Amino acid sequence: MPNTFGKEERLCSRSLMDRLYADGHRLMAFPFSVQWLVTSAADSQQPASGPQPSPCQIMIVAPKRRFRHAVDRNHVRRLSRECWRLRKSAFYTFLQEQDLCLVLSLVYVHNEIMPYDLLGHKMDKLIAQLQQDILKSLEA
Repeated sequence: MPNTFGKEERLCSRSLMDRLYADGHRLMAFPFSVQWLVTSAADSQQPASGPQPSPCQIMIVAPKRRFRHAVDRNHVRRLSRECWRLRKSAFYTFLQEQDLCLVLSLVYVHNEIMPYDLLGHKMDKLIAQLQQDILKSLEA
């Protein structure tokens, strides 16, 4: 899996977003609040002749309530995307082994911008916790 963050990995569908927030599971992994939902491969908005659908579609949110200046919101989103991009391959392998497609929302809830190395460590913990929660929900 290449370390890219392409269009097929971004959550753009309004109907999927609505389903995510209505029916999804919630997880708190500081500094992120995570909302996730297991979907079918048919739900991903990929044409049949196009590239393979991504095992996970993600949206990263930095709320205006916490960061008043757009430059700060953009900085938080860029840091978060970069952390996700570099750490997603093991998570995607996990999803492919389980034959799952996932819709994911990461909301940055901390009031201050964390340094990149600390944010990367937190992203590792988030991914591990997310894998455990997905396995628990599949067992139930």
